Amino acid sequence: MVKKKYPDYRWYILTLVAMTSIFVMSMPFISMSVLFDEISDDLGLSLVQVGIVWGIFPFGSIFFSLIGGMLGDRFGTKIVISVTCLIAGLAGASRGLSGDFITLTATMFLFGLPIAVLPTAVTKAVGIWFPGHSLTLAQSILSISMALGFTLGTLFSATVFSPLLGSWRYIIFIYGAISIAISFLWFLTRSNPGTVESSANNLNRVSFRQAISHVYHLKSVWILMIILLGHASCIQGVLGYLPLYLRDIGWTAARADGTAASFHVASLIATMPVALLSNKLASRKLVIYAALLMTATGIMLLSVVSGPMIWLSVILAGMFRDGFMAVYMTTLIETDGIGTTYAGTALGLILTFARLAEIVSPPIGNSLANIALNLPFLFWGSLAVVALVASYFVKETAKRQA
Repeated sequence: MVKKKYPDYRWYILTLVAMTSIFVMSMPFISMSVLFDEISDDLGLSLVQVGIVWGIFPFGSIFFSLIGGMLGDRFGTKIVISVTCLIAGLAGASRGLSGDFITLTATMFLFGLPIAVLPTAVTKAVGIWFPGHSLTLAQSILSISMALGFTLGTLFSATVFSPLLGSWRYIIFIYGAISIAISFLWFLTRSNPGTVESSANNLNRVSFRQAISHVYHLKSVWILMIILLGHASCIQGVLGYLPLYLRDIGWTAARADGTAASFHVASLIATMPVALLSNKLASRKLVIYAALLMTATGIMLLSVVSGPMIWLSVILAGMFRDGFMAVYMTTLIETDGIGTTYAGTALGLILTFARLAEIVSPPIGNSLANIALNLPFLFWGSLAVVALVASYFVKETAKRQA
């Protein structure tokens, strides 16, 4: 129905979703990982303090992921995304005003609050505008945009933008301005595809109490939660520590950032093939399991390899990251009892617990570096193994869609 009535406009919406993922969610966030070396020198931060700053970002998700998901289910995605992008731009820019560890931690926390809302809202928006078999394709494009933002932010923030602009602070200010501009584009969009089915869904929005009660009692939601908890906390730790680790073992800044960026480049290239493979095989579960296995293997290898093998291990760890997320989000929306009606609330509940794990993962892993520089990778790899085991209990949804 969406395809017949608005064949072009839905692609404009997907373009806005991609822009939001790149310039609001991923680049302003991942740029911190490669700027930490410069920020540490400027503010006098220790490695553990860097881990705390990096880990405080998802702290806001404990409070706002679920709230944001329920707001999206109740009031629609347009208003939630537009307002959140505006707040994200202002809060993100405030990081550039930080003068010490406390203020940087506080502004990083504030920036994490609106960013906690966006994953639930954009995922729901994609589900509304791309129903049925096209959902996997749309989710893969969403994941690709995240990978592209991570790649660009990692490659250029420290080695190109910072020398060009003269300070890490100006980079942060520019990212904030772009986020504000994107918020106004969302204000001007349509609220829904305008079909009978979509209009009905928007008119019969569920109450907060009904949504949380319904989602809370779904066993499948808790299984999906354990999977994302293990996967997200492991990736969060690795991305923050890897550029610093490579510098500490003697790599140049350009070589270290390039290797860290290869994690995202590999993910960018493999995202759509991985996502579409789940359609071809008519199995989301198999692809999720394979992706987690490769991620766990690549991160575990980082604890024992050296030289060029580090680069290969990083590629292996990152290759299935965003492809996994595309298939995971598709699975969540396709799961019985969720659909687009409860997608925001379900994802919000899942992210609440996953972000809690992301908070403690970086400082715990970074503290292990005091024993041995490669030991954090062993810890984070074990978290990926937890997600791998939980994926065995996921119910297949692709066959039903096919």
